[in-house]
Amino acid sequence: MATTETKMTAAQASKQAENRRRYLLYAVLLALALVAPLVAYPVFLMKILCFALFACAFNLLLGYAGLLSFGHAAFLATGGYMTGFLLSNYSITPEVGIITGTLAATVLGTFFGILSIRRQGIYFAMITLALAQMIFFMYLQADFTGGEDGLQGVPRGHLFGIFDLSNNLIMYYFVLAVFLFGFLLIQRTVHSPFGQVLKAIRENEPRAISLGYNTDIYKLVAFVLSAALAGLAGSTKTVVFQLASLGDAHWHMSGEIILMTLVGGVGTLFGPVLGATFVLTLEHQLSQSFLGDWVDVILGVIFVVVVLTFRAGIVGEIQKFMKKNFK
Repeated sequence: MATTETKMTAAQASKQAENRRRYLLYAVLLALALVAPLVAYPVFLMKILCFALFACAFNLLLGYAGLLSFGHAAFLATGGYMTGFLLSNYSITPEVGIITGTLAATVLGTFFGILSIRRQGIYFAMITLALAQMIFFMYLQADFTGGEDGLQGVPRGHLFGIFDLSNNLIMYYFVLAVFLFGFLLIQRTVHSPFGQVLKAIRENEPRAISLGYNTDIYKLVAFVLSAALAGLAGSTKTVVFQLASLGDAHWHMSGEIILMTLVGGVGTLFGPVLGATFVLTLEHQLSQSFLGDWVDVILGVIFVVVVLTFRAGIVGEIQKFMKKNFK
């Protein structure tokens, strides 16, 4: 009995120590994020935050529910187009435009999910890709999207009618707040009972079904939440760059977000953030060098190397090393 209590106490102490390390890491990263625009170009940092949120949204579906979607660009573009159209044509504040764009992506995600969620593996991936391509061609032909030219000159406006978002520093801290909201929502979801069921479905869906869980409902909710956060990222990105482009709806964008997530680490909270930062920084540096025409080739090679040798991604490999050597 005493031995059991000792083991429980040791496990609780280990859990508390892990939580303290996690909170310390959060505090350090938040401090770095707050001072980052003082030493780096704010617009590039905002781009990283938008894509990091997009990657985190995608990772919620792939890393925790085990569903590989090739159509997540549709949600990014839907949020962006809806926000850009409303801000360009109506006198509304940016937060209303962003919320509306997020709701539009949520509705689309519900539609996608209902049609695809009963399929698994490559069938699920192909259905999401086909649906996303339909959305791409719809946006290509629609008048309100501007076709191949996109929506340009989208006004940033005044947040809550007070804060002028044309100021890059103010805009940065708003984008940071949006990212933190999305990231903390994902963290809470992952560590909730709902998140534990998602992990069980990922590991062994028949067993989860045998325990009485309606796995289709859980996967649908995860899919819709992921789509909503992807739409939030797209809406925020449109306000940042004052542009909603057709490239956001292209299948290439879905492939790029898969690359970011795999490089950072699937199924880890910080992996997609690190992956987005790494890929975007590499793209930026290569585009300004003599290798500018080879960016896609180099990223493709990195993707192959990561899949073959670092299957857990950067953060995943670090976690495995820490558990092996310092536990």
